[in-house]
Amino acid sequence: MTITLDTSAPVAPDSAPAVPRGRAIYFDGTCSARHDVTIEVAAAGLRIIAAKPAGRVLDEWAYPDLRRMSSPEGVLRLGRCGETLLARLEIRDPDLVCAIEDRAETLDRGGGGERRLRRKIAALSFAACVSLVVTAIYGVPELVTRLVPFVPASVERKLGEAVDKNVYAALDTRHLGHAFVCGRNTGELAGRAALDKLVGKLAAAAALPVALRVDVVRRPEPNAVALPGGRIYVDQGLIDQAQTPDELAGVLAHEMGHVAARDGTRVVLQTAGLSFLFGMMLGDFVGGGAVVIAAKTVLRSSYSRRVENAADAYSVALMLKAGGDPHALGAILARIVTDKKHGLAILSNHPETKDRIAAINAVETGAPSAPILDVADWSALKQICAPLPPQDSAGGKVK
Repeated sequence: MTITLDTSAPVAPDSAPAVPRGRAIYFDGTCSARHDVTIEVAAAGLRIIAAKPAGRVLDEWAYPDLRRMSSPEGVLRLGRCGETLLARLEIRDPDLVCAIEDRAETLDRGGGGERRLRRKIAALSFAACVSLVVTAIYGVPELVTRLVPFVPASVERKLGEAVDKNVYAALDTRHLGHAFVCGRNTGELAGRAALDKLVGKLAAAAALPVALRVDVVRRPEPNAVALPGGRIYVDQGLIDQAQTPDELAGVLAHEMGHVAARDGTRVVLQTAGLSFLFGMMLGDFVGGGAVVIAAKTVLRSSYSRRVENAADAYSVALMLKAGGDPHALGAILARIVTDKKHGLAILSNHPETKDRIAAINAVETGAPSAPILDVADWSALKQICAPLPPQDSAGGKVK
């Protein structure tokens, strides 16, 4: 008897192919709780099965909906496209990761797209930083130069007042407080009156749009500094160095030149940058660290040769107009240059001082001028800073 086998009929397999599965961590997006789950890599998508109670299907994610999320090395983090909830899967099993990537054709395999995106973001961030630096170096100064002429005098005065508090504290290194400013004690009032007379003559000739506020402070350097808004500090050392009232007046006229040209305002805004510009627009002059930066800028400012020459020219013209000696500024500058103790300190930021002196002395003055103050007033002004009591000179607090 012959038995014929029908080979066309399908032969039932011993068992169906196993569905890849593995452990994962599931966040349902409604809370921060993590759930240990089993992931089945089915034909149409991932089946998320709870570990406890075992076998309960929590969700099913179709392959076309899967999207790779940012994750640390060795972790596949998945979410769903268009998902409003922050549900996600975290898979660390490399075999399970491979099985998912084999079936999810639209998924970014190996994270190459994400890495390219990160490199692109890093490049754009670097370009943005470079742009900000270039703007800070070139754009902000140019913007400030164009805006400064339109800053109202009242706004400039407020800017100066905000900076003044920090400048005063920085100058008063001995913490003298009220006694730091000369001309307030009984024996100094005549000197204060003489200073006011000298400043009054210069201010009348200059006709500045801001009121000048000039004070002599107890510092040994022969220096002066102009703040935005008309505030000028004169060091006691400059009074000591000046041999004539016109020499002191020439320095004050130079600082008034910076005030007239708004050099201090421009430098402060250029250095403090956009924080001060936006603060000015919002009426806030004391917010953040801009004021501290601005104060340091004023004390350490290094004006260009063009700016210094312009202030010198302003001093010469103003002294001629006020009836003083326009060459006096050159005389005191020449003396300070040779001052071994303080000369370099005051002129280190003033470029080409010898050329400046030559330019000042080259101005034709015509008929000799009379001193801007008489002998009595000049003598009183030289005594505007009376010696402090011993305990105060040593750093004691003056009441």
